Amino acid sequence: TRAGGLRAEKHGHDSKEVSVQRARSGETLLSAAQKVKEAGRDFTYFIVVLVGIGVTGGLFYVIFKELFSSSSPNKIYGDALEKCRSHPEIIGALGDSIKGYGEATRRGRRQHVSHIEYVKDGLKHMRLKFYIEGTESGKQGTVHVEVKENAETGQYEVRYIFVDIDTYPRRTIVIEDNR
Repeated sequence: TRAGGLRAEKHGHDSKEVSVQRARSGETLLSAAQKVKEAGRDFTYFIVVLVGIGVTGGLFYVIFKELFSSSSPNKIYGDALEKCRSHPEIIGALGDSIKGYGEATRRGRRQHVSHIEYVKDGLKHMRLKFYIEGTESGKQGTVHVEVKENAETGQYEVRYIFVDIDTYPRRTIVIEDNR
């Protein structure tokens, strides 16, 4: 082992220089290949990040449009529900603290507001149907709403809001009628 160690020392000085030179010349070749490889990997990560940002931006746009746009069914539902809550005949028929809900889903949640959008005479229209109930037990109402797009502003305007009270005899309360 000592002889091997001495031999390594003896040849080590010359072989170290050669191996260092080889490593340096190999290193430049490898580093060029590694640079290309790393640049490709970095570009791929960059594209993945851009796609992620694009998808996230798209999701935020859809959520913002659905929740905060004046033309979304949820916004129209909220406005119509507020008009129902403040109407004296509805309060008299159903009681105070009126709550609204949409269609029941399979999970038992009542979140979905039934709506249909259509185009008539070149203008967008939307009809909604949802349900309300108050503190009077057993009394409920079905709210029917139709809105029409204003050609000048592009905003929806209420055509009518009426409530069918689900009692015997059935009764219809007109909250707003702009037909």
